[in-house]
Amino acid sequence: MNLVVKPVAPASPAGPEQAASARVERVRQIAREVAGPAAQAVDRDARFPREAIDALKTEQLLSAHVPQRFGGLGLGIAELGQMCEALGQRCASAAMVFAMHQVQVACLVRHGSTPFFEGHLHELVRDQRLIASVTSEAGVGGSVRTSICPVETQPDGSCLVRKEGTVVSYGDAADDLLITVRRHVESVAGDQAMVLARKPQCEMQQAGTWDAMGMRGTCSPGYTITARFGPEQIVPAPFADINAQTMVPWAHILWSSAWLGIATDAVARARAFVRDTGRKMSATPPTAARLSDVSAQLQLMRVQVREWASRYDRMTAAPDGGAQELSSVACAVQLNHLKLASSELVADICAKALRITGTTGYRNDSPYSIARHLRDAHSAALMIGNERIHAANGALQMVYRDEAL
Repeated sequence: MNLVVKPVAPASPAGPEQAASARVERVRQIAREVAGPAAQAVDRDARFPREAIDALKTEQLLSAHVPQRFGGLGLGIAELGQMCEALGQRCASAAMVFAMHQVQVACLVRHGSTPFFEGHLHELVRDQRLIASVTSEAGVGGSVRTSICPVETQPDGSCLVRKEGTVVSYGDAADDLLITVRRHVESVAGDQAMVLARKPQCEMQQAGTWDAMGMRGTCSPGYTITARFGPEQIVPAPFADINAQTMVPWAHILWSSAWLGIATDAVARARAFVRDTGRKMSATPPTAARLSDVSAQLQLMRVQVREWASRYDRMTAAPDGGAQELSSVACAVQLNHLKLASSELVADICAKALRITGTTGYRNDSPYSIARHLRDAHSAALMIGNERIHAANGALQMVYRDEAL
């Protein structure tokens, strides 16, 4: 598919707000003209959304969060969230790939303060390298905070890791893998580290295929990965800090932004259906009341997601980079609430949009179709399972004190 995207006018130098608006508009254009037209084929064939990701690379957006001193744009999560939202309205798989990549970039930017990782950030800007995450692991019951596979130091000083990743999104398309591991052979399962392995350093044996109900373009089968790398490729910060201060908040905010995009387009299709029905009837159709209900839910979701993105940017502007606040029990509970609420709202909103559109929304060949939206939306509750998060929050409630109490 050869699609030509017309560039938007360059941003006025009047200020950062105008520049940010122009960048987000550029992503909306990519979503409309590249991601959207390819979305049906991406979904049907369960293939990687190459067109959209290539267009984002052309705009240097895979390095959008990389600080300007390394050549990146230095964008915050609020602006990146709007980009995920825009992509999610047209192709949820493209939005999720972009979101998951940015989570990995943030981990390196915030916690990889060594010459190796700073050099890698320069490479990321220059080559627009795509980074995939290998956090899932067979045998740990779905826990991200536990690793079986250790870093094994070899006689020549190099390191070896062998990990059975149960779900590795876009692993085949990625240039680098960010892998969670046990820090040493003698370490307990919770003493984790992150390793940045380049693709040529990895042997990847695919386990099964990815013929999923939704998010088919994320291409997320399992892999057994054997990686050989240098010790300098281990992220120096403790994984507990990376997880609390960066991985969890970035994942929950950017995933929620992508889900918000899905919900937004589902409601837009329902609204178009109600308007078209009203024109034919020359009266307000009975489905208009349902449209009001689902629109209110969408507004609630939008406020929650965007406010948390802005809040995170404010927190990380503190002298300590937000480390103290982000590591607090209150922050952990509230971020978990965001993920739980967003993942449940997106599925509920899409289901209500389907009830408004009826059989026309049920069909795949209708301009009002909600079928792909609903299938993609049901993945949300499974990405770090909601039951696991509720269990964790239940334990945290024993020491958590709500601000209102």
